[in-house]
Amino acid sequence: MRDFIARPEHGVVWISGASSGIGRALALKLAEEGYKVAVTARNHEKLVDLQAEAAGLSGSIIVLDGDVTNASDMEHTVAAIEYQHGTLAMAVLNAGINVPIDGAHLNRDDFERSFAVNLSGVVNCLVPAVRHMRMKGQGQVAIVSSATAFAGLPTSAAYGATKAALINMAESLKFDLDKLGIRVQLITPGFVDTEATKGNQFPTRNLISAQVAADEIAAGLKSSAFEISFPKSLTFKLKLLRLLPYNLYFHAISRYTARNSTPAKTPPRTAAHPAE
Repeated sequence: MRDFIARPEHGVVWISGASSGIGRALALKLAEEGYKVAVTARNHEKLVDLQAEAAGLSGSIIVLDGDVTNASDMEHTVAAIEYQHGTLAMAVLNAGINVPIDGAHLNRDDFERSFAVNLSGVVNCLVPAVRHMRMKGQGQVAIVSSATAFAGLPTSAAYGATKAALINMAESLKFDLDKLGIRVQLITPGFVDTEATKGNQFPTRNLISAQVAADEIAAGLKSSAFEISFPKSLTFKLKLLRLLPYNLYFHAISRYTARNSTPAKTPPRTAAHPAE
């Protein structure tokens, strides 16, 4: 069986976390290519602005407000797509937040917020999306993780943990979804210039724009690749670092992030990706 690749004629593309950053840029990119794109986020005004910006493109934007942490919201969102706007052909599960963690000032709420959006939020979208795709025997699901998931990085104890879990989730699901005609892909961007990345407490090298990220993802969604990973100059290095013995690994990461080993005196700034 050939891998299913969603085309504009197959139906609707759904993007969660589309009010800003990668999600917003990807929605515009796909609408420009002729896709009908349903966008979800909690910020209605930003979604309406996105819809207006897409006016005149060959595709279109459909605004569907929703909170990915609310499973009922996501059930209703998928139902609205299927019964009001057309077949759900592709789901890009992108919503996420980055809450920097300082080991000297641990806060349970920081972890729970991250898990609720980045991990449970993906599951809340994934379950109804796969259910509807399964009934049609075809579909495409792309799960947005991060290159920070390849290796533990300073202040990323919550964000990195959730993104690492998404890699395992996508890899594991592929075995079963392949049999159902549903193609699953994993997206692992490096450092992208978004509000989430601004929360990092270390230098972010190889920074790329959200538009460049959207171009990479749009091309990858139409390829046969399981993983869409970019920029290669960064993601390849992080994967190689993961192979090092731990004593060398921690030394290399400390040098790479230029982070002093002395704990911070005050809690780090909290940054939330508004695309949640």
